[in-house]
Amino acid sequence: MTTLSVREQAVRLLRQGARNVDVARRLAVPPGTVSWWKHQDLARTDELPGRKRSTCMHCFGDDVDAPAYSYLLGLYLGDGHITWPKQHRSPSLFISCDEKWPGIIDSVEHAMVQVMPLNKPCHVRRTGCRVVKLYSQHLYCYFPQHGPGKKHERTIALEPWQKEIVDAHPWAFLRGLIHSDGCRITNWATRTVNGVVKRHEYPRYFFTKTSTDIIRLFTDTLDAVGVQWKTSKPRATGQVNISVARKDSVALMDAHIGAKY
Repeated sequence: MTTLSVREQAVRLLRQGARNVDVARRLAVPPGTVSWWKHQDLARTDELPGRKRSTCMHCFGDDVDAPAYSYLLGLYLGDGHITWPKQHRSPSLFISCDEKWPGIIDSVEHAMVQVMPLNKPCHVRRTGCRVVKLYSQHLYCYFPQHGPGKKHERTIALEPWQKEIVDAHPWAFLRGLIHSDGCRITNWATRTVNGVVKRHEYPRYFFTKTSTDIIRLFTDTLDAVGVQWKTSKPRATGQVNISVARKDSVALMDAHIGAKY
């Protein structure tokens, strides 16, 4: 019986879906070595990200899953960015997700697959978070808001075709923004009734952002779906809180978004 080499064992495990870090631990091999073996194996089978034609609604006229794109756009504007290091053949989209919410991590990856089905997302684990990452030559086509510097330091405006999608699928857009830079919490207040102090609890949504343009996109979309909101004074850091606390508006948000999961 032929004994598989360590490299062959690693490749077999990777093809079965094992994570690089788990293979490295199991076979006592440096993680970088496992990553290189995986890269070479994908290269041999022509499965490297970005090697095959990417989906693009602009360059190739491909159909786009509009609800999934509206959600992904909200995620990108909330807590996403695009980079293109010199050593990579394609730019990459990063969506940072808190590890406390595995359901959101799954929904981010699912949205990427729906929007760009010919490109395979991957995960990058960082302290306290999981980055869902996608390579494509056409990311700038899908996210023309990309540019140098931080989002709050440059103008963020939707293209007419993006606005058409968001107008048609506003709740998906709001869900993406809440899943990235928002939350649903249980707030409380006290009041005295007949000399007795009573505690009153109620649910509340918050969205926090520094970019006034993204704040405006969020509040304009809330207005479009009939959600009432309030804004706080900017913090010293420049961040602004948008609060949704009215009972009927919270119920509407719960019906379409809900708490993180």
